[in-house]
Amino acid sequence: MLCKLVDEGQHAGRLEERLQAARQRTFVGRKEELAVFEEALCTGARVLFVHGPGGVGKSALLGRFAQRAAEADRHVLILDGRILEESPAAFMAGAGVVLADERAVLLIDAFERMQGLESWLREQFLPLLPTGAVVVIAGRIPPDMMWQAEPGWADMVRIVELGGLGRVDAAALLDSRGVAGELHEPLITFAGGHPLALSLGAAATAGEGAAISAAVAVHGSAADSRWRPPHDVVATLLDQIVGEVPSPAHLHALEVCAHTYMSTQDVLRAALPGEDAAALFSWLRRLPFVEPGPYGLYPHDVVREILEADLRWRDPQGYADMHRCIKACLTERIRAAEDPDALGAVGSLFYLHRGEGQRAEPHVWRGAGEVYEDVFRPEDAEDLLRLAAEQDAGTVAAVSHWMSRQPQAFRLYRCAADGELAGASAWLRLEAEEQAQADPVAATAWATARANAPLRPGEHVAVYRSWVRECHRGFPPMMNLIQWRAVAWFLRSPHLAWSFIAMRSDDRSSGCYEYYDMHDLGHHAQEKDAEYVLAAHDWRAVPAQVWLDRLLATGAQEAPAPHEPELVVLSQEEFRDAIRQALRHLPTHGELAANPLTRTRLLAGQPTPARALRELLEDNIRNLGRDPWAGKPHRALDVTFLRGAPTQEAAAEHLGLSLSTYRRHLNAGVERISDDLWRRELRGAD
Repeated sequence: MLCKLVDEGQHAGRLEERLQAARQRTFVGRKEELAVFEEALCTGARVLFVHGPGGVGKSALLGRFAQRAAEADRHVLILDGRILEESPAAFMAGAGVVLADERAVLLIDAFERMQGLESWLREQFLPLLPTGAVVVIAGRIPPDMMWQAEPGWADMVRIVELGGLGRVDAAALLDSRGVAGELHEPLITFAGGHPLALSLGAAATAGEGAAISAAVAVHGSAADSRWRPPHDVVATLLDQIVGEVPSPAHLHALEVCAHTYMSTQDVLRAALPGEDAAALFSWLRRLPFVEPGPYGLYPHDVVREILEADLRWRDPQGYADMHRCIKACLTERIRAAEDPDALGAVGSLFYLHRGEGQRAEPHVWRGAGEVYEDVFRPEDAEDLLRLAAEQDAGTVAAVSHWMSRQPQAFRLYRCAADGELAGASAWLRLEAEEQAQADPVAATAWATARANAPLRPGEHVAVYRSWVRECHRGFPPMMNLIQWRAVAWFLRSPHLAWSFIAMRSDDRSSGCYEYYDMHDLGHHAQEKDAEYVLAAHDWRAVPAQVWLDRLLATGAQEAPAPHEPELVVLSQEEFRDAIRQALRHLPTHGELAANPLTRTRLLAGQPTPARALRELLEDNIRNLGRDPWAGKPHRALDVTFLRGAPTQEAAAEHLGLSLSTYRRHLNAGVERISDDLWRRELRGAD
């Protein structure tokens, strides 16, 4: 049949009666949508356009609309786009009867299968309806903008985006399906309110004993207290929600979108080399189950879950390869992106490893877009000072001091709804002790760095401070942004020696920074009546990339990174002494292995540091020979350390130099090597 006519005089068979009763019993929620339909029944001459992804309940809602219309003594006609030919003639044959019926209610289901008729309906068919008729069009694809752009239709059409059920309605649906109360939370977390996913989950958990154990995995750790859908549930949801995709590249783009917090073209470009990232991104943004967010596109929760589950099961190696590729892309993006884009990259990087560690993670993955980050402008000064005074009046002087000296250090966090200032943070850069004296927190941080491992030339200390309004403290989207900004600054600050995160000692969230390997070294700051804990990290001892690898190494997709020992931090004089010792013992592996240079950033990550140190020194001596101005020092180094002259006297004689001249050339060469390697120690290989 192309259509179904619902007539209250029609006598249904017993099976149909039971089916209808079961559907009515399990129908929950949708009060707003039902109210809109009731209003249309009263006023007539309305078109409702309901759109949403597959399985979200459009057909069930149309069924309830049909019931309400029949109860109101309306004549209901239902057209199904899955079986109706996509042509004006076929549509007219199936629905033409409503054009002569003032009390007609036309319900069109699966309109995405006849989307090509949209303009014809708007311009040709619907204007012929009698004034009392009501039409509801339901499909996966949103209506085109012409419905609202055209003055005539703007007042006649009501567009309804059908989303998932709220938690109360989702629980009611599970109750109606007889699901045990202890399984509600795992199922709702998986389904995200998606009715079909909830129903399939309810069916999957309806068995007993081993069947439940196979379908449900609720583990002891909070990180893994999730319902694991059986493969038949995943396959059904993929078919009903995602459906067919144009090509393997499109499927892979969907999988990347599901794996990443929010996807951008550059993520797609990295994960799908050789494909048209712009075209794939454009395709993704048109899908009914993909939404735009502040940092890119993201799929509905249940779509994310089933795509992830399917790829993990179907192609574990492909899943791991995709994970590593996206991780590398995001790590590079954090360092290279424009400042506003770095925040989303940090969030996406941590999202890759959500719920996989043994420790509780400080991120909550909901509420994205409710708060946004903004730069500080001079006109924000009064609001920022007021915020500081509300949180702790003792900080006002410090905020005022830094606003005038480092305004670029501040970031503001505003509520998306009204732009209200909800919080702020500052990344204060200290390069000299004098800068810190006006701020007791900064002064304590500088003193702590000096007491533990002083700064070397070109390095700096960073002090991170934040202020959050009382009503927003503990608000996940706010805390996510503040923490991500801190991480972005950690990874984007060259020559950073120490970072300190200042928190009031009575702040209950202060422990979260241990997750980031930031620790209280015991030096607390006193600012008026408040005591501040300083969570510290020495970035020379544990460099940024090592720190990041450790932080993300608890994931299941990849083997944990080997735990490297902390690096030693040498002063320049200690570094030069170590160079001299290493040159003196260049042929001796044991002596080189004990040299402190093997534990510096210069050789970080080398599998055999002693061998790497010998090769590094030999290469630098040879490279010195390419400098036409360093011929004499190079020859002294070459004869002494590479050719292995037994004594300095023998080396001087070999070079035809007096001993004093030889030693002057040798010392100049050692100083040159030391200076070159010292620069690499401070600034990296570049």
